Parts: sequence; structure tokens; C-alpha cells
Amino acid sequence: MTYSELNVPQEIHKAVARMGFTELTEVQEKAIPPMMAGRDVIAKAPTGTGKTCAFGIPLILALDQKKTYPQAVVMAPTRELAQQIAGDLEDLAHFYPAIRIVTVYGGANMQKQIDKLKKGAQIVVATPGRLQDHMNRRTVDVSHVETVVLDEADEMLNMGFYKDVRKILDQIKSRKRLAMFSATISREVMDIGWLYQRDAEEITVQPVEENAPKIDQYLVCTTGRNKLADLAQIIVQRGYKRVMIFCNQKYTTAMLANQMARLNFDVDCLHGDLSQAERNKIMASFKAGQIAVLVATDVAARGIDVLEVDAVFNYDVPESNEHYTHRIGRTGRAKREGEAYLLYTPEEKKRVKELLRCTRNTAAELTFDEQGKIVVEA
Repeated sequence: MTYSELNVPQEIHKAVARMGFTELTEVQEKAIPPMMAGRDVIAKAPTGTGKTCAFGIPLILALDQKKTYPQAVVMAPTRELAQQIAGDLEDLAHFYPAIRIVTVYGGANMQKQIDKLKKGAQIVVATPGRLQDHMNRRTVDVSHVETVVLDEADEMLNMGFYKDVRKILDQIKSRKRLAMFSATISREVMDIGWLYQRDAEEITVQPVEENAPKIDQYLVCTTGRNKLADLAQIIVQRGYKRVMIFCNQKYTTAMLANQMARLNFDVDCLHGDLSQAERNKIMASFKAGQIAVLVATDVAARGIDVLEVDAVFNYDVPESNEHYTHRIGRTGRAKREGEAYLLYTPEEKKRVKELLRCTRNTAAELTFDEQGKIVVEA
């Protein structure tokens, strides 16, 4: 189905065309009609399937633009994702100048957020913890909110926001509909659905093979002593211009970034201890190509959407299978091709085999010959 066939106002058609979209994705085709009809929705859909437009279009069309109080709340697990959602919603509302969207998240100046909320907004995009802070201070008015959306619901509830989300939903007495979008339907997602949804439209979107990212995956058996050298050698030999390296601990990200800077790489690191201003500055530099190597933890990298990442390196073997899928998905975006590397020690071989089996991935072993040149084993 194309957007031209969608029965929505011209302003939405123009906004979608401006964003470069012509065809609806499966989740958009399945979620927009029931949401526009005012129904609850629970959608299982992979990341990168166009979920923001799926809930964003019905959200915008349900607003009373003359009223400047919040009428919809979108919750996301991280500030990066909240910012990304808000940006997409602003693009969708481009031809509706009266619509205002405010983003609130932890780690940023509270007073500035309060000032923005005071000026009025119809949509609030928030992380649960900071939204609860504003509700406790009575700096956000949720008494007219009719629609609540939980994006990446499984991740959000797994990160310990379950009680916050329930408390927020209990306080929004005027809520008429709840939409949840999630990569997996976890026990916690099912509980929220059972407690707060009525006769929800259940949507399942399978990963489409042709839309699946084309990512060549490689395993590199190494040692603690050789890990940095092997990593640097691959980046140099393959001529990568933009790469992301994932570590399990924030301490490791800073240490690795320092080591790579000594090897003359343009590098910076992203972890949870940085202020929001620092994170925004680093991300802007990475997107602009001023930083060639970005070292990050999993939490810090949530919601990062940079199209032209040549390769992803797992410097540490991920602690969960989902983290591996999320990490390698940072490359090969928007139908581009990408490459992913997993560095492991001999002691971790069993865990790596299990990880690949559980995530249904295949990877070729990569070694170096006597001259230090890359050799990929067939």
C-alpha cells in the first residue's frame, strides 16, 4: 500500500513525501487503521520497521490543535530514542504549525524542560523516570491525555521501569487508548497489556528477508594482549571510515578510546556517565564524520540511528543474545551492506557458538597470516 492510498489529510501526505516515504511498511499498514479508530494496539515488530510513523500519524490526527495542553504521551526507554521519536513526530507535524512536541528525559536540565512545558505542547515524549519526576512536581499536566504509546516496551520494562510505567498509567485517568510497540512480547509486556488494554488489536510483523540488513559477520579469536592490535589492524586494512565498537562496561569504553587515540584514530566514547550535552555533541560529531570510531556501551547506543556505519565490532562478547542482535544492527541500515566482527578468547568459544545459534546468525572465522594480512576461512 502506498501513502497516496491512505485516507489522511493533505498535510500528512506532504510531510510523508518530505520525509522521503512512498510505501507503507507492514507495521504501518496494520497499526494505523485500528489506532485511527481509537483502539488499543499491541504490536510485535522488529526495530527499524517504521514504528514511529505507525503510531505518529494517528497521534497527530487525534489532537485538538487549538488546545495547548498534553493530549498524548509517548514513553521510550532511553533519552536517545526519545529524541529520535520526537524528531520524527516533528517531521510528521511539519505542516501543522500549531502542534508542539516536548521531550523530557533524565540527565538534562529540569528547569529548561519545565519552561518548555509551560509554553504548551500537545505531545510529550519522555523516558518514564523523568516523566514521573515532572508529574510529582506537577510541572506536566496529564489530566487531558487520551493516548499513551510505549515504544520498545520490552526493553523499557526490562530496564526496571515496570513500576514507573504502571504508576504513570494509573495516574493518567483520562486515558482512552494504549498502544505498545515491542520487538518481543515479554512477560512484563503481556502483564501491562492484560492490566491496561481492552480488546487490543494484536499485530505481528515478521522480519522481511529482503528488508533484513545485509551484514557479513566475522569471528576473531584473540587474546587480551592482542585484542587492541587485531581490532586496529582490521579497521586499517579494510579502510573503514566509520565504525562502532561495543564494550560491556563503561570503564572499558574510556580505556579503549584512550588506547585508540594513542594509535592516531579519531575516536570518542559514549557511556551512561556523560551528560546529555556531551552525548549530543559526540553523536553530532560521529554523524558528521568528524569522529571515525565511536566506542559505546549497549545502553548508551540505544536509539542511535546513523545510516553509514561501515562496520560494528564486539570488543567484548555481549552479555545477552539480544545485545548482539542490537549491536550488529547498527550497520547495514536502510538496505546498505555492513560488516560485523566478534572478538573472543578461546575460553569464550562455547558461549559464542551458543550466541550465534540462538540468534540464527552465521559468521566466518577471520585470522591473520604471517605478514599480518587478513585471511577469511571458508
